Amino acid sequence: MNKLDFVSNKKTVEQLGVMLDSNRFPHALILEGDDGLGKKTLARLLAAALVCRSENRPCMSCPQCHKAATGVHPDIIEHTASGGRDSFKVATVREIINDAFMRPNEADCKVYILGNAHGMSPSAQNALLKILEEPPEYAIFILTVQAKSMMLQTVLSRSVVFSLEGADVDEGARYIATHFDNIDRDDAAEALSVFAGNIGKAVESLQQENENALAELCSNLCRALVSDNEYELLTACAAFKNDRQGIADASDFLKNIFRDALVSNGGDLLSGRDDLVELLRKKLTRKRLLNLVGLCDEYKRMAQSNCNNALLITNMCYSMREAIGR
Repeated sequence: MNKLDFVSNKKTVEQLGVMLDSNRFPHALILEGDDGLGKKTLARLLAAALVCRSENRPCMSCPQCHKAATGVHPDIIEHTASGGRDSFKVATVREIINDAFMRPNEADCKVYILGNAHGMSPSAQNALLKILEEPPEYAIFILTVQAKSMMLQTVLSRSVVFSLEGADVDEGARYIATHFDNIDRDDAAEALSVFAGNIGKAVESLQQENENALAELCSNLCRALVSDNEYELLTACAAFKNDRQGIADASDFLKNIFRDALVSNGGDLLSGRDDLVELLRKKLTRKRLLNLVGLCDEYKRMAQSNCNNALLITNMCYSMREAIGR
């Protein structure tokens, strides 16, 4: 029995499971679909299942699965191109072919994950075709592509192709809310509706929104910090009233801003906030900036503990003003 833990495309996952259980997994498999649909995630799950020796594959607890999950299994070889035209080089394909004729190190097979294989030129695809026609019995190739139409017909004819689709909105929203901090299930469902069930694109959009909101909150906090109005600082910090993880994230963001203000000499900034860095450099001494940098680590530690949020916010306001001599 297999237990591929993949959130969507149940019919495809079931068919792949049957292939695994019957030991009739193809030597060449192509997963096609838009970016964000989980092609690489599914490819890695399949690779883990193929090297796993447990009855329930992938068990995700044996040494083989652990190595697969951490990306260090010697018999799972992954090459991913940018996806642009001719980004998957002929030289890389030839290296893969040479390696494929060396027997597995630990597992019963060697699995090659070729990400964005649609970036192969016709010459690169023809080079790959040679080993797809007569592969070593232990070699398995899993290709991910945006569309099978981008591959040569000769390559397609020697491969089994599965097309991935978007997830069910409710199921996908439940997955996102469980696996990603600071993403509400309702927000996830709304984003999935916009992106036709594409979990990757939905998460990217939501995280970008969260990052923008966090950057705005930190900007308000920095400006309030150097103002003479204590109420402005309390108002800025109050935005984290019900968001302990937000305090931890903001601590990292603020630490970068304070560090940039300490060392900025016209070069690249970690925070990317030139306006705030310049403001802080004008308003605060190096000693006070150093005090603030040290406080950020303390805020993050407290946010990740069971500290009361209201007390933490009060502490933030008091200690930051104390750090800058207010």
